[in-house]
Amino acid sequence: MNITKPYGSLVVKKISIPTIGIAWRLKNILRPAYIMGWFASFVIAPVLRKFGVGVLLGKLEATKTDKHGNKVNYGVLGYRVVTTAFAAFVVDQLQTETSVFGDFKYHDSGVGTTAENVTDTAIETTDGESRVTGTQTEGTSVQYVSVGTIAYTSGKAITEHGLFNDATTGTLMDRTVFSAVNVVNGESIQFTYTLTVTAGG
Repeated sequence: MNITKPYGSLVVKKISIPTIGIAWRLKNILRPAYIMGWFASFVIAPVLRKFGVGVLLGKLEATKTDKHGNKVNYGVLGYRVVTTAFAAFVVDQLQTETSVFGDFKYHDSGVGTTAENVTDTAIETTDGESRVTGTQTEGTSVQYVSVGTIAYTSGKAITEHGLFNDATTGTLMDRTVFSAVNVVNGESIQFTYTLTVTAGG
């Protein structure tokens, strides 16, 4: 009579959750546009409000989901730039309102690296992906928030983001340039854009 003893094996494999290295963070926050935006948000804006000046401040955050489902929080990508085109659009809407006033929810990303500017009206260089429709919520009573997730179909280095009021054309509310977030087919980036509108005083 043969007696077979149970046996088995155990293989232990360490799975490393991707994180953002200090090199990427330093490269991003040391960009002149990031520094200017941070200074405007945390130094200049509070002073202006003390003098009764209303302020518009944009902030862009991002979380990447890799092809294994791991989420990597990139934090704040930048604090600028609300565009002149958007400011002019608001003035026009106060005179004659149209339906697209409440449609600033279309997120676009690209691979352009020219620093953001108030004169921007579009993404500098498209990444080939379609704009996505973000959710629209309220952060605080003076914060407009839109969250949109863009899925990528090929490898590329994403370096810019824009928020529009149309799926293909429309007015650019804000454009932010940042250090490259590399993606491959099957990965996505969730962008969270916050516009803070504060009264003076």
